[in-house]
Amino acid sequence: GLFGVPELSCPEGFQEAQDKALQESEQLVQKACSTPPGPETVMIFDQLSDGLCRVADLADFVKIAHPDFAFREAAEEACRNIGTVVEKLNTDVELCQSLKRLLADEIVMSSLDPETRRVAELFMFDFEISGIHLDEEKRKKAVNLNVRILDLCNEFLTGTHLPNKIDKHVLPEHIRYNFTAEGNYLQVAGLHADCPDDLVREAAYKIFLYPNAKQLSRLEELLASRNSLAQLVGYDTFAHRALQGTMAKNPETVRQFLEKLSDQLSKRTEKDFEMMTKMKMKLNPQNSKLMPWDHPYYSGVLRAERYNIDPGLYCPFFSLGACMEGLNSLFSQLLGISLYAEQTQRGEVWSEDVRKLAVVHETEGLLGYIYCDFFQRPDKPHQDCHFTVRGGRLRENGEYQLPVVVLMLSLPHSTRGAPTLLSPGMMENLFHEMGHAMHSMLGRTRYQHVTGTRCPTDFAEVPSILMEYFANDYRVVNQFARHYKTGQPLPKNMVSRLCESKKVCAAADMQLQVFYAALDQIYHGKHPLKKSTTEILKETQEKFYGLPYVPNTAWQLRFSHLVGYGAKYYSYLMSRAVASMVWKQCFAQDPFDRAMGERYRREMLAHGGGKEPILMVQGMLQKSPSVEDFVDALVSDLDHNFEMFIMDS
Repeated sequence: GLFGVPELSCPEGFQEAQDKALQESEQLVQKACSTPPGPETVMIFDQLSDGLCRVADLADFVKIAHPDFAFREAAEEACRNIGTVVEKLNTDVELCQSLKRLLADEIVMSSLDPETRRVAELFMFDFEISGIHLDEEKRKKAVNLNVRILDLCNEFLTGTHLPNKIDKHVLPEHIRYNFTAEGNYLQVAGLHADCPDDLVREAAYKIFLYPNAKQLSRLEELLASRNSLAQLVGYDTFAHRALQGTMAKNPETVRQFLEKLSDQLSKRTEKDFEMMTKMKMKLNPQNSKLMPWDHPYYSGVLRAERYNIDPGLYCPFFSLGACMEGLNSLFSQLLGISLYAEQTQRGEVWSEDVRKLAVVHETEGLLGYIYCDFFQRPDKPHQDCHFTVRGGRLRENGEYQLPVVVLMLSLPHSTRGAPTLLSPGMMENLFHEMGHAMHSMLGRTRYQHVTGTRCPTDFAEVPSILMEYFANDYRVVNQFARHYKTGQPLPKNMVSRLCESKKVCAAADMQLQVFYAALDQIYHGKHPLKKSTTEILKETQEKFYGLPYVPNTAWQLRFSHLVGYGAKYYSYLMSRAVASMVWKQCFAQDPFDRAMGERYRREMLAHGGGKEPILMVQGMLQKSPSVEDFVDALVSDLDHNFEMFIMDS
């Protein structure tokens, strides 16, 4: 069966697996309600969570990645059913009472270790979000709002990808071929950001971002419902609720972070926009005002012109085999960990090109498994991602339940003449996703509720972004980048050119991220909103970005991250700041320093989400970083030649 789960040898097995999980959960609920307050209460809650997550997490992956429609459909159904049960449990008053009794018992609480205490509080937080502490009528309202929000999220997400249609006669004939024809209409399904023709990009921008009334009302209802729910369960705004337990802690800190970062970036961003404008003048003198549809294209042109970093020059040095060897060697030097390919049983994987890796520590033995689903196939989603299929935890019998994860990429298949070759971007993505996987393998917590990457969003990207710093360091790359035909190492100047090229227009790119993050904060801030979402977009764009708003466009209706990262879009920037500080302070001198690797494991990876994120960062950096420190870390990364400086010194 899939992942070695015997029931899952056929799609019908999902029904069986979920029935079994639901039966077990009923027994555990009764057990929780009859157990006197103590550490066992937390154990039972975690078992409950584990039983449901083992089916739901697995189904979450299968429903988007399995090539067989019947499997996808069965998994989708399982997700829905378990989701419903979780909603029910979160409003089960008797179940909540058993946890309340524990949290109210000061003597027992003070005898618990910090991790158990934190997990108990996290479970309580889930109850409170569902409105458990409200009277019957308000609780019903909270449940209904939760259901409505889920539906709105799905509808909005679908809407963000839908193409817009336009009468083909509206567009000049010579650019029509760029879009898909449908009778008398043309379909515009994206921004065509890399198209060299300014007119095509302008048309795509204005058509793809033309406001759709249905999508607009979905967004308005989603934001209003999120706000109602947050206020119902006792928070000022949805952002206050979403930021509970994160590194940032509250919306005020996030606002400060974004405003200070924006101030520090503004001069550099202006310079970047000037460079792009000059380039546009050179290529398109009639119409040289820089517009939002120009930014991605002209920054790419500048990069290519200045550093000639054609991916084709790099690919031959980055065969998949060489990159995996590089990761293996890095992990073994830093952490004493090796990756071994393992045979899979029949029916264990969903496609014959999926590889299973065992993660083994030199003294501790087997730590867990990583399934590598690396290659393109029809119907496979394009995003690169990391899925937890089973969380690690200490079982009742004293054995450790090993974590299982999947890494999904979309790499090209090997050909007869050449192995799979990665572009520099793909290589960096592989390192990034492997950072998540190592977090999962080493976040060996007692409770699966906080295993591995189950930690606050603004901390979750730290281990993965840190891996990008390793992937961009010549000393690391030099260990594995070899030409697949000649075995020749990748020349040093090619690596430094690549690193320097990433800094071209990097301030403007970061400024764009600050704008998205600020917009997300305002949308999830105080309601009712002072203006329409489009007017807020225009205002925020002028304040935090600098390129003019284009009338009759509504970019926010394509902002799909509002669903999964509501009030948390800033997380990526904050995680990058922390990763940058960890890199500079701990690994830039010597990226293979075993003592630092061990400290990194001990202070940051080992706790999963079982410890407050800022405490983990303090443990690693041996100081408590301020908002200014975060901003400085991000801004100093924009300066050229940081690596060169380290090497020369």
